[in-house]
Amino acid sequence: MHIFPLAVALALAFFEETLFHGWGQKFYVSQEVFQEKTELQEVVIFENPLFGRVLALDGVIQLTEADEPIYHEMMTHVPLLSHPHPSSVLVLGGGDGGILREVAKHAAVKRMVLVEIDPDVISLSKKYFPKLSDGVFDDPRLEVIIGDAALFVKFSEELFDVILCDSTDPFGPGAVLFTSEFYGDCKARLKEGGLFVNQNGVPFLQGEEMTLTLNNRSPHFAQLGFYVAPIPTYAGGGMAFGWASDLTLPFEAIREEPFVQTLFYYNREIHKASFALPNYMLRKKPIPSEDP
Repeated sequence: MHIFPLAVALALAFFEETLFHGWGQKFYVSQEVFQEKTELQEVVIFENPLFGRVLALDGVIQLTEADEPIYHEMMTHVPLLSHPHPSSVLVLGGGDGGILREVAKHAAVKRMVLVEIDPDVISLSKKYFPKLSDGVFDDPRLEVIIGDAALFVKFSEELFDVILCDSTDPFGPGAVLFTSEFYGDCKARLKEGGLFVNQNGVPFLQGEEMTLTLNNRSPHFAQLGFYVAPIPTYAGGGMAFGWASDLTLPFEAIREEPFVQTLFYYNREIHKASFALPNYMLRKKPIPSEDP
C-alpha cells in the first residue's frame, strides 16, 4: 500500500514504501529509470543519491546497488561454506542474478539451476543492473527455468546439495513459498546432508514470519534455525535467514575460499556472529499442531 500512487510518488521526486502499517520509508528519486506493469507485477527502477539504482516490485523495495552485496553474500556463503562439497545449487526466485553471482564464485559448484517465475525480472536486471549478475547468466554451469518454484520442487526429480529460496514476503504470490507443503517438497529435492535457506524478513517488524517458518518447517527437517544480517534497505533491525537441514549447521564455516577476502561484507567472523540471535527472536516458538 502506498500513501500516493506510484506515478504520483515519482512525480513528487520521492518513492514511498509503506510495507508496514503506521511506519514506512521513502527514497529520493534523482532519476526515474523504468516503470512498467509486467504480466505479473509492477516494476519501478530509479536512481537515489545514497543507494544508487533501486528496484521495487509491487511497491516494495527489493534491492539497491549500495547494500545488495550484504543480502546476497549472507544468503549464499553461509550455507555454501558450511557444506563440505556443494556441487549442485538450486536458486528459487532471484531472477536479478545476485544470488547466482555469489554462487558462481564457488569452484566446487558444478551445476546451478535458477527457477524464476517472471522472465521480465531477468531481462530488466540484465539491462538496468548489469553489475548485479556480473555475467553469471553466461556461465555454462547455469540452467535457467522460467516457471513456478513451488511446482518445480514438487515435480522435479533432481537432487541438490543446497537450495536457496530468494522469495518475496509470505503474502500474495510469495505465500506458497512459506507453506509446509513447499518445505516438504524442498526437503525431497535435497541430497543427504543438504541445506535449505530462505529469507525470513525483519523479525522486529515481521516476527510472525519466524513463527510461521518454524511451524511449517519443523515436520520436515531435524535441524532448523536462523542467522541474521543488518541490511539498511530492509529497515527495522536485522534481517533473518531461515536454514534447515537434517544435519547441524556448524557455527564455523567449514571451507576456506580465497575469494572471501574480496567480498563486501561476509567473512568467517561474521559467519559465526550471525548465529547469535537477540532474545526477542529466540522466543519465537512453533505453533502447536492441532493434528492428533
